[in-house]
Amino acid sequence: MLPGVGVFGTGRTVRVLVPLLQKEGFPVQAVWGRTQEEAEFLANELDIPFSTSQSDDVLLHPEVHLVCILTPPPHTRQIAVKALGIGKNVISEQAATLTDACKMVTAARYYPQLMSIMSNGLRFLPAFVLMKRLLGEGYCGTLQVCEARVYGGSLLSQSYGWAWEELMGGGGLHTVGSCIIDLLSYLTGGRASRVHGMLRTFVRQGGTGGGIRSVTADDYACFQLLMGGGVVCSVTLNFNLPGADLHEVMLVGSSGRLIAKGAELYGQRNGRNGEELLLSDGGAGAGPSITGLNAMVTQLRLSFQAQEDRCSWARHPVSMATTFEDGLYVQTVVDAIKLSNRTGEWESVEVRTQDIDPNHNHRTPALQFLNQFL
Repeated sequence: MLPGVGVFGTGRTVRVLVPLLQKEGFPVQAVWGRTQEEAEFLANELDIPFSTSQSDDVLLHPEVHLVCILTPPPHTRQIAVKALGIGKNVISEQAATLTDACKMVTAARYYPQLMSIMSNGLRFLPAFVLMKRLLGEGYCGTLQVCEARVYGGSLLSQSYGWAWEELMGGGGLHTVGSCIIDLLSYLTGGRASRVHGMLRTFVRQGGTGGGIRSVTADDYACFQLLMGGGVVCSVTLNFNLPGADLHEVMLVGSSGRLIAKGAELYGQRNGRNGEELLLSDGGAGAGPSITGLNAMVTQLRLSFQAQEDRCSWARHPVSMATTFEDGLYVQTVVDAIKLSNRTGEWESVEVRTQDIDPNHNHRTPALQFLNQFL
């Protein structure tokens, strides 16, 4: 049997993920919401047998062995650390701060037998899996430049919440840019040594429920990463384009280029006329994030299904997944970009390791949620 799943969150990603899990045979046993009403509504909508607004009720549920954390960033670390501490496998979104990311790495190192991965499905997107393989086979020659562009509408919620606040993990850089930063590291096999960035908040007042509160989260980000080996990455994120839906990643090398447009992959070798379609999206049209998440859930099933019990898992099917340590690196890059935005200078990326102790058990005695911000 596959492990029972407990889900934290009631947002759009949860509404996508739960049916994917159920389709692959994972019994989704419990869901947590900020209020009991939110949790019950989602449970009825998605056929989940148990709902609650008390986090411990999910974590201690006897049929929950895999915890999916899709909550606002300020909640992430508290749930992840406690879940690992009581023996649950964890899939989590990005933490809110560098300190939170460090504590998640500490817990993951202390419980290495448990799954502790991030929920970035882009690594599993078939277009990027093929892109990485072709890059390794020399399709582009020596890699020189990576460019990524993501355009879309506003990320703000209609009423005031964490998405409005930069310090709570809101903004395009943290919510979308972190996935792109991680993807570029996966594709190139390297990490950024220096960064330079510019952030802007063009929409300073949110929806009708905002009152006098202003928006501090960025809706535009443009940054450069200088990777190990000299590869240059340039990323532009713009969430001031209602109706737009652009997700494009291009790798340019000495003998050719590879371009992922949404969930499709194109390539062109130097001296050839025109791009060739290397991988289509199969007509699904679901977009890269959902398609990648779907592929990730399939690999999760393969990871768990061959095991003798519902807690054990095989590493190979999910070997490409983003680890908590990768999440720490990404958060370090995000913070360096924010610093560069303030100083106007190139900033170094130095991943913090001195206070990550694999022999120290960071168990959180109680979860204290920041409901006043939601």
